[in-house]
Amino acid sequence: MAKKQHHEEHENHERWLVSYADFITLLFAFFVVMYSISRVDNKRMAVVVQSIKFALHFKGTGGITEMPLFEGPPVDGGKCKNSRGAEERPKTKVREAVERLRKKMEKKLRHYLQNRPEPQVVQIETERDRLTVRLSASHFFDPSQAAIRPEMIPVLDVIADELVSLGMPLRIEGHTDETRLANGKFRDNWELSASRAAAVASYVQRAHRMEGKLLSAAGFGSTRPLAPNTTPAGREANRRVEMLVQFSPGED
Repeated sequence: MAKKQHHEEHENHERWLVSYADFITLLFAFFVVMYSISRVDNKRMAVVVQSIKFALHFKGTGGITEMPLFEGPPVDGGKCKNSRGAEERPKTKVREAVERLRKKMEKKLRHYLQNRPEPQVVQIETERDRLTVRLSASHFFDPSQAAIRPEMIPVLDVIADELVSLGMPLRIEGHTDETRLANGKFRDNWELSASRAAAVASYVQRAHRMEGKLLSAAGFGSTRPLAPNTTPAGREANRRVEMLVQFSPGED
């Protein structure tokens, strides 16, 4: 019986290819990572840093009895934005202050206007962060005139006292209806409205020592009516001088 021949096992000389392939794969991954790191978006990085600081309560105020307020923008859709809570609180406080001022002025004016049955002598309106005091031109001025009636000076003093004490810019606007002027002192409603606004501004500055840089006056004639000029009531509403205080600059 013949013996089986045992062939010598063939040696694999290409085993190094496996290690080489692993090395190439790792090298490729390394260069991909290096390439991605080399293209850092500085703006996005700053956004990420700010978001992390805010999330980790990096800086803030608060206490045991108060909710902490952190000075940093939260993340919204991958972008940082200003904290709504930090904005809404001051706005709410401003609007509350405007409303308190309106009630305070109305209470003081009630004493001076109680003998006048007309309810439209002075109107005080609040719109968001703006306070508007509307003076009826028919009561504060003679027809087609720009001099303030002496009997209305005490009413104007009450209003000016409160507005000047705020230390904020005060804008005074004059308005008329579309009726043509009867006399020749003023050429048109533009001059009349501007003169009435200037008269009020001048009195506030002189009598209440308000800084001139905080005062501004403008006349708009009949270009900004509150009501149609087709009725006596509408024309009466349009003849007015408005004193405006904007508590939040830039919000008109």
